[in-house]
Amino acid sequence: MNLYIENHIYHYEMENLLRAFFPFEKINVIKEWETFEPPYVLTSYGDDISVTIDIDGNCDTLNIEKVNNDEFDELRMAQLMYELLCKKLDCYLPWGVLTGVRPIKLFRKFVEAMGEENAEKYFLEEFRVSKKKLNLAKITEKAEQKILSLSQKDSFSLYISIPFCPSRCNYCSFVSQSIEKAKHLIGDYVELLCEEIRATADIAKKLNLRLESVYMGGGTPTTLSAMQMDKVLSTVNDNFDMSTCREFTVEAGRPDTITKDKLLAIKKNGVNRISINPQTLNDEVLSIIGRKHSAQDAIDAFNLARECGFDNINMDLIAGLTGDSYESFVNTLDKVRALSPESITIHTLSLKRSSNLNTENISVDIGIKNETTKMLEYSQEKLLLDGFIPYYLYRQSRMAGNLENVGWSKSGCESLYNVFIMDETHTILACGAGAVTKLKDFSSSKLERIFNFKFPYEYNTRFNEMIERKSGVIEFYKEYFKC
Repeated sequence: MNLYIENHIYHYEMENLLRAFFPFEKINVIKEWETFEPPYVLTSYGDDISVTIDIDGNCDTLNIEKVNNDEFDELRMAQLMYELLCKKLDCYLPWGVLTGVRPIKLFRKFVEAMGEENAEKYFLEEFRVSKKKLNLAKITEKAEQKILSLSQKDSFSLYISIPFCPSRCNYCSFVSQSIEKAKHLIGDYVELLCEEIRATADIAKKLNLRLESVYMGGGTPTTLSAMQMDKVLSTVNDNFDMSTCREFTVEAGRPDTITKDKLLAIKKNGVNRISINPQTLNDEVLSIIGRKHSAQDAIDAFNLARECGFDNINMDLIAGLTGDSYESFVNTLDKVRALSPESITIHTLSLKRSSNLNTENISVDIGIKNETTKMLEYSQEKLLLDGFIPYYLYRQSRMAGNLENVGWSKSGCESLYNVFIMDETHTILACGAGAVTKLKDFSSSKLERIFNFKFPYEYNTRFNEMIERKSGVIEFYKEYFKC
């Protein structure tokens, strides 16, 4: 698909909107040309704003008068493209022209600026958001508000990265290493990670920061042995002031890495929330996506976690997986509901640029868009009936159906960390390979990032160089506290 840009600076938003309609196609952005090569979309900013589309051998054009305001002219151009594509493809996008990651944060901003009634009207009429998604946004925003109110000026959360997995799923783009290839790195990695945790704790103490939540993610943290897990978690407990910490999460992830001794090590260290992520309970689909465990393994891991005393367990599912169907997804969700976890996160398949789905040109059925929409509608209907509430929501590019990821939780079991990081509420101090420290100025929207090395071998071999970057936290707060 070719996207032609004529006399305007809105190419980023136009590309993202076009990709929302064609998530599995390459979008070529063209700013200089001699002739048009179909299929194409021409976006032009001249005497007026116009959009021309030729995807079926027939050209259609819409135009509208300019207002000479970048924010509104960009929106008008997006509306024209949206209207034409909806007509051409005989479909609509439930989030309308919105392409951003954080629609809930945007809705909150509009409510604060113009009141809830006008914000709702703007989302419906200008952004073309469906009533169903607007209602989902409203419920989610109210749940988020309760969590956001917990954050204070000196609050922060801690993220710990364990970038290892038993195997790589075909949809995944995270910088994680398979155990087969990276086993020799893990011992040194754990030692250095503990050193970084101690250094980070020293910084937090010097700045008198208040710890709100801890999240150990990956990768798959439970690829570590029970002894290694205990070492990392006890390092956190020994060095940070945990008296203010409201939530301590470990993403156990793959069921085939969960054992009783690891769960007991996690429990012993005060972790009060874990996540067990089967993604699907269809064995055939598990094999297709590159998982080496069965559906029964996931159920057994959940039951084992219950036996070990965990009373706040999340389970992740993905709608739109390769080889999955609506009926199969319904079966998976119903089996997970029967287990009665405290939260269920429903992700939508995203064709990430560096995933095997993309780089190896694995076939993705474009028709899955309608199936995925039905999957999410079923999830929302059943989970609301079960007493779950949507407490956080975010979106990604190249998502099937241009849909969303939603965290559903029973009251009081929401993941605080998920809300804090998605809303960019306060500082996240991050440790480990691939981790990104995000420094938040509480009085503004300013956010400064400090990147760790992505790969474990870089982390291990260039550790001292990387740890020096953490001095940027002190420098940021020197300026921050002046304000």
